[in-house]
Amino acid sequence: MTAIARRPFLYRALDVIEYVGNKLPHPATLFALFAGGVILMSWLFAEWGVIATHPTTGKLIEPVNLLSGTGIRRITTGLVTNFTGFAPLGTVLVAMLGVGLAEGSGMIGAALRALVLSAPRRLITVVIVFAGILSNTASEAGYVILVPLGAIIFMSVGRHPLAGMAAAFAGVSGGYSANLLLGTVDPLLSGISTEAARILDPAYEVNPAANYYFMFASTFLLTAAGTIVTEKIVEPRLGAYEGGPSSIEPLSGAEKKGLRWAGLSTILFCALLAIMVIPEGSILRDPETGGILHSPFLRGIVAVIFVFFLVPGLAYGIATKSVKNDADAVNAMSKQMSALGAYIVLVFFAAQFVAFFGWTNLGIIFAIKGAEFLKSIGLTGIPLMLSFIVVATILNLFMGSASAKWAIMAPVFIPMFMLLGYSPELTQVLYRIGDSTTNIITPMMSYFALIVAFSQAYKKDAGIGTIMAMMLPYTFVFLIVWSLFLLGWVALDIPVGPGAPLYLPSPVQ
Repeated sequence: MTAIARRPFLYRALDVIEYVGNKLPHPATLFALFAGGVILMSWLFAEWGVIATHPTTGKLIEPVNLLSGTGIRRITTGLVTNFTGFAPLGTVLVAMLGVGLAEGSGMIGAALRALVLSAPRRLITVVIVFAGILSNTASEAGYVILVPLGAIIFMSVGRHPLAGMAAAFAGVSGGYSANLLLGTVDPLLSGISTEAARILDPAYEVNPAANYYFMFASTFLLTAAGTIVTEKIVEPRLGAYEGGPSSIEPLSGAEKKGLRWAGLSTILFCALLAIMVIPEGSILRDPETGGILHSPFLRGIVAVIFVFFLVPGLAYGIATKSVKNDADAVNAMSKQMSALGAYIVLVFFAAQFVAFFGWTNLGIIFAIKGAEFLKSIGLTGIPLMLSFIVVATILNLFMGSASAKWAIMAPVFIPMFMLLGYSPELTQVLYRIGDSTTNIITPMMSYFALIVAFSQAYKKDAGIGTIMAMMLPYTFVFLIVWSLFLLGWVALDIPVGPGAPLYLPSPVQ
């Protein structure tokens, strides 16, 4: 019997997934191919005479042929505006400017170390998972700082370092759609959701805080689930660690001073923000209704995120002298922007795909046909929601980028769910549950290789199978408890965020 044949079925199955996934083109190339495919499909569907009847207006929806003279002229003149007008682009770039300064000044790294160092030993696992979930607000900071830090912390108290690494990784990546704060992914996904919802309702807007209530509550759920999996499943399986001791570097006096300045500046910023939001007639409330829903505060949440990271990052940098002048601050933000080069290229092709898809009417045709099919087989409500979550988990195994997958799925599924009466905000929550739970087991996740490299410091022969076997319990438990939590949320009919009910208040027109 060969060594391959003796491998467990799970490892062999994951080897196939890895092999197939590695054969896929770059995501930017995929979107270019999808855009070309949409153009071709528009011609085919127009030739075939495929039509759909809008369920509320009775209007016949026909596909628009982009290979016609009119279509080619629209593609030619719209290539630039498709890119510059793509909702996620500006929001992510602006938010990441603030994050870039906070990370470049050293504030984020110091804050994470302070959080885990101050925790009682019996709460170390809880704190690491919780810190991991909070760290995903700052995008990749959790992967490069907290995951290796989790291993060091566990080893410093005589526990297996891979268990600490797993706990941190589960929080950072498995809990990617849970947080007490809004992060850069929120405006990114809401922008895509807005574009998709406007296929049916041109005036619809999904605000970046649309999933905040559900995210906030999920933070505590996943912290508890991650802690139990680590201490009851993962750590006992790993056994005792035979390596040498390690220790975590305490905060220096300058770092402590910097965090005090950062904390004070954050408090002052939050107080100023409260003054501009909470009192009646405040400048960031809706000037017409006086409410917070659809207010400049929620519509401008990206600007709030930008300043929320910029102010304490700058205060920390000045206190620690890591930011000595304006050039240092600009360089920190520039470094963050340079890291987004691949994202900008990806967005260019994703924007073309989304625009072409909207122009062709294929999204609304697929949505109407799909909704009719789901109604005909009786798949609605809870079974439909759970099925969609499973679809998102499977797709995540082959395509790691959350925004890339959502840019493909949203134009089809958001209109489909809207025609069934479910809000785009709820559909986005379903997607985020499925996407997050398999982040920790898919080699397509951009930081997966880095996690493998980290683990080899404590287990020299560690590979993809090592990480898969270690993280699969988190995936299964997170998927089950998060889905059950959603069912309870739906049963209680709780909005998933500010101004984000589960169901559409009126039929789509």
